[in-house]
Order: sequence, then C-alpha cells, then structure tokens
Amino acid sequence: MTGDFQKVRQAGRTLAGMGDARRRDVMLRLADAVDREAGSLLKANAGDLARMDATSPLYDRLMLTEGRVADIAAGIRHVAGLPSPLGKVTHDRVLGNGLRIRRISVPFGVIGVIYEARPNVSLDVFSLCFKSGNACVLKGGRDAEDSNRAIVGLIHRTLESEGVDPSCVLLMPSSHEAAMQMLCAVGYIDLCIPRGGKRLISFVRDNARIPVIETGAGVVHAYFDLHADLQKGRAIVCNAKTRRVSVCNALDTLIVHRGRMADLPQLLEPMQGRVRFHIPADGEDFEWDREWMSHDLSIRVVDSIDEAIAHISEYGSGHSECIITEDPDAADRFRREVDAACVYVNAPTSFTDGAQFGLGAEIGISTQKLGPRGPMGLEEMTTYKWLIDGNGQVREG
Repeated sequence: MTGDFQKVRQAGRTLAGMGDARRRDVMLRLADAVDREAGSLLKANAGDLARMDATSPLYDRLMLTEGRVADIAAGIRHVAGLPSPLGKVTHDRVLGNGLRIRRISVPFGVIGVIYEARPNVSLDVFSLCFKSGNACVLKGGRDAEDSNRAIVGLIHRTLESEGVDPSCVLLMPSSHEAAMQMLCAVGYIDLCIPRGGKRLISFVRDNARIPVIETGAGVVHAYFDLHADLQKGRAIVCNAKTRRVSVCNALDTLIVHRGRMADLPQLLEPMQGRVRFHIPADGEDFEWDREWMSHDLSIRVVDSIDEAIAHISEYGSGHSECIITEDPDAADRFRREVDAACVYVNAPTSFTDGAQFGLGAEIGISTQKLGPRGPMGLEEMTTYKWLIDGNGQVREG
C-alpha cells in the first residue's frame, strides 16, 4: 500500500493550494451527483443490508434511505458554503527586534479515518477534509463494503470530471490487515480518527504508530434531579433515548433521585412499548458502563446529586451528560463537576452533533482532552504553523 499512500500524500499537497471558491464548486458538483445517483447508492446499500441481521444494533446505522441520502447531499452543500478554516491568523505581533511573527491555520495533510457500519461517514469525512485542504484515507467495515465502494467511486468520478486528482481520497480494503497498514503509515498519514465502539477505539489506540484522536464510545447519562420538571423530563428523556437508538449520543442510563420515584411511571410513559427498562436492585451486579445501541435503558436510583455525579464519573465515557433540574445551584454544580465533552442542562444529549452545533458535518465526537474535544468540524481539521518575517535580523548570544 506504500505506493497508494504516496499518491494520497502528493494529491494532498495540491489541495492545500486550491482556492476556497474552487473547493466549493467541486463540492456542489458532488452534492448534485449524490442526488442524481441516489438510486445506485441505495442499491449498493441494499446489498449490505441483506447480509446483516436486521435485529443488530448496527442495522440502523448501516441503512441508507432516500431521505438520508438527500440529507447527505444537503450536508455537503452546507459544508461547501461554510467559511474556509484555512489561512486564519490567530497570533500576530512584531517583536522588539522587528521580527513579525504570525500563527496561521493550515491543513494537517492526510487524515485517516477507520469506521464501522456507517456509509454516510465516507461522504462526511471527504467533505470536511476536502473543504479544509486535507487528503483522506478511508477504512470502512465489511458490513458497509458495497456502500462505501459505490460512494467513493462516485467521489472519484466527480473529482476526475472537475480536473481534480482523485488520489486525494483513498478507500482501503475492509480487512484487518488494511487497518494495521493505516495505523503504521508513518510519514504518509498525519492523523488517524477512529469512529466506532469501544473495541475499535481500543484497537486503534493500542496499535497506532501515528497520532490518534479518539472519538470514544458514548455511555450517556441523564440525571432526573429532585427539583426536575416532570413534563420537561418526559420529553428530554424520550428524545435522548428513542430519536435514534444506535447513535453515540443516545441515552444509556437514566439516573433518578429517590425522592422522585413516584414520578417514574409518568417519566417513562412516552417510551412504554418501545423501550426495555432495566432497574437493578440496590447492590445488584450490573454492567453500568454498557453502551446499549438498542431499545434498552438502564435506570439507577440515587439519594443525592453527589451520588449521581459519582456514578457518571465512574461509568461515563466523557461523551455527553445531562441534568434535568429547576435548581440553578444543582445545574451549576453539574456543569462544573461532570467531566464530559458536552454537558447539558434541561436539553437532550441528542443535540451532540456537528450539524446541530452549527459546525456543518462532523468527523466524529472527540472524548479526549488533548486537542479537539466534542464535535469535530472544519476548524478541528486544521493545525497551524508559524510565519516569521524578518529583514536581515540575526540572533545575538
């Protein structure tokens, strides 16, 4: 694969010099092609779906529909119209010796993404990388192999028709060996971003020889406080759990203050018949750190906000956490003490999404603290370099 990686690297250098207006035009042509070729994309996706158990938590993630394809095309157009993240000067000063020093945003170069059964990721990643001047290496899972080939084939044809080197996006084979080749591509891939469950994240972290940004699994909690509003709680909990159960921002554990247990039936009523509730007895062994990705919901009863925050601290993944309360002191304490990329007060965790945050598409939700955190949009797809302009100065001493 070294030759393919070299081609991606070389194509990435040409992207860095492309003007934003040109990028926008190419992306709009791609969005039109996605709309035009929706039928062929759905046909390829149907082949993938036929090989997957329809009861699998990944089935919904894998599925493309006419509506979802239209949303993908709309997302490409939205990203195309966003301001360029490149060339932003974030530091500019003249030193006493006359040297002018600037810090300016630039592309990483080549970004690799390893992901599971979500074919929309192929287009999301390409859009964000292309807009930010990065080439990309994509490694999808076997479950979405037909879909990803159809999507990347469409990207290649569009780039060729627009006179852009199609080598700026490479789809790797769906094998384990290909993943290892990516993770060891020192000097070719500048950054790797895994998107998937705990197993995938751990595999990438344990084997990578190139820099990695973790987009961790979402073990998500909502705490229904002693002073919570029941009607708000019913809507928030239901939306967080049932909007799409297979996504990383979906609710996994509802924490309820013991003083509100009388309201629990009403709180859960909007989900009755759709969600399976798991309420272990006090002291019972239970897998509290499980990311369900299904119509299952764990329920933990606590005696105080202290106990709720302690539970989240022990079992949360640092993704998205929520408190439902009318007590401003409880809300402020939750904001301060809960360690997560996204902390909500009286709103569902389903909003953890690049588009919902106004970032356009996202390349993932980072749960780490070094570098980007939370939804990673265009700005997170850049690094920076220092520009130093002089007039013959030399350093003394």
